[in-house]
Amino acid sequence: MAHQVHIIGGGLAGSEAAWQLAKRGIKVRLSEMRGSGEMTPAHQTDGLAELVCSNSFRSDDSDKNAVGLLHHEMRRLDSIIMAAGAIAQVPAGSAMAVDRDVFSAEVEKRLSEHPNIEIVRERVDTLPSEGLVIVATGPLTAASLADSIVKATGEDRLAFFDAIAPIVHRDSINMEIAWVQSRWNKRTEASNADGDYINCPMTKDQYLAFHQGLLDGEKTEFKEWEANTPYFDGCMPIEVMASRGVETLRYGPMKPVGLDDPRTACEEFPQGRWPYAVVQLRQDNKLGTLWNMVGFQTKLKYGAQIELFRTIPGLENAEFARLGGLHRNTFINSPLVLDRQMRLKSAPNIRFAGQITGCEGYVESATVGLLTGIMAATELAGDAWSPPPATTAMGALLSHITGDAEADTYQPMNVNFGLFPPLHDVKKKQRKEAYTSRAKVDFSAWLDRLEAVPA
Repeated sequence: MAHQVHIIGGGLAGSEAAWQLAKRGIKVRLSEMRGSGEMTPAHQTDGLAELVCSNSFRSDDSDKNAVGLLHHEMRRLDSIIMAAGAIAQVPAGSAMAVDRDVFSAEVEKRLSEHPNIEIVRERVDTLPSEGLVIVATGPLTAASLADSIVKATGEDRLAFFDAIAPIVHRDSINMEIAWVQSRWNKRTEASNADGDYINCPMTKDQYLAFHQGLLDGEKTEFKEWEANTPYFDGCMPIEVMASRGVETLRYGPMKPVGLDDPRTACEEFPQGRWPYAVVQLRQDNKLGTLWNMVGFQTKLKYGAQIELFRTIPGLENAEFARLGGLHRNTFINSPLVLDRQMRLKSAPNIRFAGQITGCEGYVESATVGLLTGIMAATELAGDAWSPPPATTAMGALLSHITGDAEADTYQPMNVNFGLFPPLHDVKKKQRKEAYTSRAKVDFSAWLDRLEAVPA
């Protein structure tokens, strides 16, 4: 099949870009090296849109949360990622989490069945010099292609570390100690009856011992070229968080607020007291057999992980389906090397999408892929590109990546209200809803203009 756009990379961004192009009648060649005998240091399958780190798309609240607002905007643009996520969804309180295998299989099924998409399992070593190209190879871009990108950008690539959290077999968790509850008992339509998280409580002494164990545990050694690579704050290894202060974890992934330990129920506290600290686990697959240790991404060596994590009350006999890990992520200095349409300034036939552009997070990566797909379709149609307003989640993220961020200090960024044009005249308590209300109105107006272009 002769293609009009070549997409390199079958992750979230590449899959979304392919979908947006194909449904607009554009012929797409989607190249993915996994399945051709190649693999990355972090992936475990050759499935398209594999979720490597967490299984969570984070908050689904479109009224008070920037990520939830991004979900809302993606759904309005018929996102394949959000559609597959709905089919693969598992309970996660007010967040959206999915069964990884069901999710990946659904994305791949839809793409492979579309007549405008050809999926080719191949490694691409150099940037194509001709034709419209979208590079969505992610933060684990193969070395040969990464070198080609460095030559094309004229800038050294930037890098940061990303860490993976462990996954525990549900039947190995001691539920005589742990209990099921969502923080503050928040529920969604997908929620389980008792709650969406398994909670493992800690006393002060247990917490202090665990904290010290994180500091003392044997960790993965750095290679020489990794020594000065920074961590991304949104995916900080738990032992690095612990090194920032003894209380840091109790205000982060191990915070106990809103969680009532039923074992401590008494007349004064009929639902139970809050523990000193809590380790939470979130369902990782639809069967409910695998549970992810929330916020426990780590660079501890495997033996140290097993020894330390089994000191957590309720996890004394834990069996791990996957232990935590660490990998090096790469990204380009997008504000410096890309134009406002995600095109490489030195080679405008090439667009970049996804985490390689310096966005961070599953839905952010998919969103940039979605937008680059629409940009390429608009270009092929001979129409002028009109970006979503900066007052929307998509517009704010796109603006940050393509020029609003400081190039000298550019680092990976999740979508957040700090990227939106400020609303100084709104009281702080009402500001989040004011941001989302304004965004939804402006997004609808932009979508009306976009839909004037035949899909």
